[in-house]
Amino acid sequence: MSMDMTTVGDTGLLDSLQHEVAVFARRAEQTRLGGVGQVRNSMDRAAYLLLNRLDKEGPMGVKALAASMGIDSSTVTRQVAPLVDTGLVKRTSHPEDGRAVVLQLSPRGQARLEEVRSSRRQLMAELTHDWAPEEREAFCTLLTRFNTALSSRMAPQGVPGPEAQPS
Repeated sequence: MSMDMTTVGDTGLLDSLQHEVAVFARRAEQTRLGGVGQVRNSMDRAAYLLLNRLDKEGPMGVKALAASMGIDSSTVTRQVAPLVDTGLVKRTSHPEDGRAVVLQLSPRGQARLEEVRSSRRQLMAELTHDWAPEEREAFCTLLTRFNTALSSRMAPQGVPGPEAQPS
């Protein structure tokens, strides 16, 4: 069912929403949501998402990681290379097929990821310090719903992409 949502409801509200999403995207990229302003705690978005996925799902091959994130294998290969070079991710041989490569978070990668997560948690706490717990929860629920809808729109046949899942 296709509907032109720009003619339904309040176009002023939709204009405000699209503007606020654009401002959020710019601010997030400017700070890389790096936490409490410490440059050392910032991390490239792609690196953060890759490390986070490996942490949540464990060691996996490039194709599985790409599928899990809803991106292609060549993109994963390109994004993982600097993480391997800096020792945040380890490449190992697949236990059953020595020709296949398995990617896994290194101890250094785990420590770095936790440092960035901790800094980001602190930033979220500071930005929402005067919010009620219910407001934080509602914002998280709505943002997750928004990301899921955006991901579904981008995925083939409307199947939600995995990047919409909470990480």
